[in-house]
Amino acid sequence: MTGTMAKKQHRTPVPGPPFIRLLAALADRNAPRTGPDLSDRLSQWIDWTRAVALSRALDGRLPAVADAAPGSVEALDEECARVRASLVESITAPAAGRPAATDATAYRQRCLTVQRAMLTATGRLRGLLRDRLSAGPGELPRLAEVDAAMEQALSPREQQLLASVPALLGAHFERLRDDAGTAELDPDSGWLHLFRNDMQAVLLAELDVRFHPIEGLLAALRPH
Repeated sequence: MTGTMAKKQHRTPVPGPPFIRLLAALADRNAPRTGPDLSDRLSQWIDWTRAVALSRALDGRLPAVADAAPGSVEALDEECARVRASLVESITAPAAGRPAATDATAYRQRCLTVQRAMLTATGRLRGLLRDRLSAGPGELPRLAEVDAAMEQALSPREQQLLASVPALLGAHFERLRDDAGTAELDPDSGWLHLFRNDMQAVLLAELDVRFHPIEGLLAALRPH
């Protein structure tokens, strides 16, 4: 954890994955020590129509197997690695976190641009992997159906939550600038360097979250 977030060591550590801990630090507050269990949380996110669709995917008749597998597992694995590396590069490149602006607006826009790129790329990969699963043996086609139902059920809520990240980064930017006691945006200022590091850490953690379903589908496709 970097920047101002690294200075919060005196606070009670926030439980959960890195992305949650980073967002809690951005918001300058601790996350709750306890919360609803998984089943309670999912019941808040999934309405009855999506629950029915998920139930059908879990228990219904398996879809017909496709005539031909759309691409080898090795090729899909390489494509996922290539896309992830490209997204990491877009986040960590030296010029990636240096918009020419005197306020937080350009940084919020930069965050939105990266988020859209991640959404588009991971959505495409997830679709490719489901197509490959649908052509596989055994229960692999069912996994493709379940993943599609889960994405449809959870994606709206997920996107709503991720949409808060640019605003949190903007508030973090303003707080660091206020703490530094300056209204100027010197590209070499220490507080701005800390902000860029924090922004990079948050976007990389979000990328990890977005790739979790992809990694799971890849694991199901790989030979055991």
